[in-house]
Amino acid sequence: MTGRQPLAARALFASAALAATLALAACDPEGTDGDTAAPAATTAPVSAPAAPKSSPAATKSAAAAGKRTLTEAATAGGLARATGDAQLSDVPVDPGEMRDGMNLVEANYQWEVGGSNRPVLFAGVDNVPEDPSKRREHLWRGLIDYATGEGSTGSPGESVAYPAGPLGGNLECFPLGADALCGWVDSSTAAVALFPASSPEDAAKQFALMRADLEH
Repeated sequence: MTGRQPLAARALFASAALAATLALAACDPEGTDGDTAAPAATTAPVSAPAAPKSSPAATKSAAAAGKRTLTEAATAGGLARATGDAQLSDVPVDPGEMRDGMNLVEANYQWEVGGSNRPVLFAGVDNVPEDPSKRREHLWRGLIDYATGEGSTGSPGESVAYPAGPLGGNLECFPLGADALCGWVDSSTAAVALFPASSPEDAAKQFALMRADLEH
């Protein structure tokens, strides 16, 4: 009987050690203690740059305009709608939720003389049920994604208001590298455009001319 006592004692000690090990593992499932825990990730996912927000006066000035509709004009501000391989084969800018009665126009417009070899991409919607300024911001974000995929670089600069033309509302443009992005908004429409190799000032003038042919 006495010969079995040391064996029983060792078995009891081993059981206690195993229980302690399991208890520690339950508290620290990765096998580390509180002083040697793995460091948390310090690099957050990089998101696409945010589009500039409309100026506070945008909604007020847009409300003064009457309800209008958009059309895919054959020419807009002297630029011809692209044909053949240069015309759009899909919808590169997400227009947001489209409801009954809304009309979407997305088209490339080409310079006949001068300007960039890259076309001006236009995207717009009419009969917008919510605040049109919010829809323009949505279109701007989609246009920024498209522009960066087509070679535009840098982050969007500050959005500046320019003369909107005889149709009223609000027209703003901002730089994106060497390119310019513009957008107009009124009581029922929101539209944006990418002007390759253009300053915001020049793009604003051209966009106001295009608007006269695209909005009625």
